[in-house]
Amino acid sequence: MKEFMMIFLGADYQTIGLSPEESQQRMKMWMDWIGDLTTEGKYIEGRPLLPTATRLSGESAIATDGPFVETKELIGGYFIVKADSLAEVKEMAKGFPDFDLDGTVEVREVLQM
Repeated sequence: MKEFMMIFLGADYQTIGLSPEESQQRMKMWMDWIGDLTTEGKYIEGRPLLPTATRLSGESAIATDGPFVETKELIGGYFIVKADSLAEVKEMAKGFPDFDLDGTVEVREVLQM
């Protein structure tokens, strides 16, 4: 079985003004999805990411703190999952709770080293 990373892009719940109740409902949807993937033996791990970021670039590793002008979407977190194929992961990704908030799931195979 291969490993894949699902990278979640979209707006921060606080930034788009979800109420505490709406945020709680969203979290329940996430936990249900994680539960389903875990029951199927597909979920390895995942975590949310804080919206702040620092980039290091160039030979001198110069640090730049975000937000970054060129970034249009917030990378909100990731999952690592097991699957036989990209097609299988694409089916799993359909459970992403934030499609209705214009969220996006980017899927990449993890290189085994």
